[in-house]
Amino acid sequence: MKIDFTALKFNAHGFINAIVQDAADGEVLCLAKMDGQALAKTAETGVLWLYDAGNKKAYDAAEDGAPLKVTEISTDKNGGTLLVKALPQKEGLSVFETPVWMREGSNLPVPEPDGIHGVLAELYRLICYKRKYGGEKSYTRYLFMSGQDKILKKLGEETTSTVIASKNDSKNEVLDEMSSLWYHCLVLLAYHNINPAELLATMGDKRAK
Repeated sequence: MKIDFTALKFNAHGFINAIVQDAADGEVLCLAKMDGQALAKTAETGVLWLYDAGNKKAYDAAEDGAPLKVTEISTDKNGGTLLVKALPQKEGLSVFETPVWMREGSNLPVPEPDGIHGVLAELYRLICYKRKYGGEKSYTRYLFMSGQDKILKKLGEETTSTVIASKNDSKNEVLDEMSSLWYHCLVLLAYHNINPAELLATMGDKRAK
């Protein structure tokens, strides 16, 4: 597979946003990121590689579920966004959860790939995936298997830890504890099958009052 890197416009962080689409039925699988290495590995292997902005490294998308065989990569006219068409390589496995805002007939706002909307969307997608297909060592799957009471207990613990971190006036502690708190909030949303986009829309309604 050949990729014309000269036509691509990577952002200041060194990656380009990618829309990953099922080549068979056109369903949008996820919003993702790809850097130069991810694109090079995709071209070399024929399977999808993505970029993990948090760890600043490329990784095989199979780590999130089934391998994805890439059939086509194209760009928009400005070269700032990729459209990747791929085929899941495990029959009957839904590799990515489809966010509510991508479903037909949804009038919810589409989140930007970057920023807080994109981060919440990506984390929620992974939580939903781990809920169904996580292995024995998956903490996320463990929470769902343990039930609502366990999720609420952890949510309460993380809330208390965040309060203590704030009282300690420690920025690093607040960031660490609040990131865990937000994660467990997303787990609770997933437990009730509520997408973060619905929460953000509700928050927008309250702001307008």
